[in-house]
Amino acid sequence: MSLPELSLSLQFADPRHRALLPRHKVARWIRSALELPGEITVRIVDAEEGQRLNGEFRSKDYATNVLTFDYSHEPVVMADLVICAEVVAREAAEEQRDIVAHYAHMLVHGTLHAQGYDHEEEDEAECMEARESEIMLALGFADPYAQA
Repeated sequence: MSLPELSLSLQFADPRHRALLPRHKVARWIRSALELPGEITVRIVDAEEGQRLNGEFRSKDYATNVLTFDYSHEPVVMADLVICAEVVAREAAEEQRDIVAHYAHMLVHGTLHAQGYDHEEEDEAECMEARESEIMLALGFADPYAQA
């Protein structure tokens, strides 16, 4: 099965993890979660920008791991994924997970949000988490929801 087409813009406002996120890997991780062709911008930010965006768009005064701004679900998925480098690094350390695997998970998670997946209700969360686990395992990573 071939993966959907992807137009990817990869931006590093916070360059500290640039070496961990080569373009070809980021594209592969996103494409694995896409169900339709996509135009996705990924922006890696510091905690200050992450907190500002989370406050401005979600009224939450802290930086979060990934923010998804989805503009179109079909016929082309169009979205911006904003990932906070400091939060991803902290979570990976706290959960004793590989930081590259955590970045991959955040990209898969954000890409699913860009297509309308959500986790506000329990049944939605179970569906989304099952899809994330399936994708991550197919990519060769551990299940992000399995207990370490």
